Amino acid sequence: MKGPAIRDFELQRNDGSPFPLSSLEGKTLLIVNTASRCGFTPQYKGLEALHKEFKDRGLVVIGVPCDQFAHQEPGNDAEIAAFCERNFGVSFPLMSKVEVNGPGAHPLFVALRRQAPGLFGNSIKWNFTKFLVSPKGQVRRFAPSVEPAAMRKGIEKTLSA
Repeated sequence: MKGPAIRDFELQRNDGSPFPLSSLEGKTLLIVNTASRCGFTPQYKGLEALHKEFKDRGLVVIGVPCDQFAHQEPGNDAEIAAFCERNFGVSFPLMSKVEVNGPGAHPLFVALRRQAPGLFGNSIKWNFTKFLVSPKGQVRRFAPSVEPAAMRKGIEKTLSA
């Protein structure tokens, strides 16, 4: 059983407004669980670079803050947004904080984990795990240590498919 399509889910923007993934039909999505106090936090800069380079070709980078890993995202939604804007010039959509593992995991991340298991099977290892979702719904997972720039070829491939 495959389960619901990724675009069947809805997130909440960090301003409280709904963010239905169904509104992104035909787009390539890069969904990343983020944190402001992580060793990988500088990847925000690379994610923003990908956003700027590919947004006009159909890439949507989506930052989804999570505080499940060593309490590395303690701020509220407004603090997180201000941090990202001030330190990395983030202009891609940022969502409200969610859980990505365990019984309280957001259903989107349950589906992403199921469709693209990682090194630890059906869980997320750490902040900055990245999920690249093609317009046709195929999901590819990238480890936290993978720099955003290293994903360029994979992104270009999904955009030209």
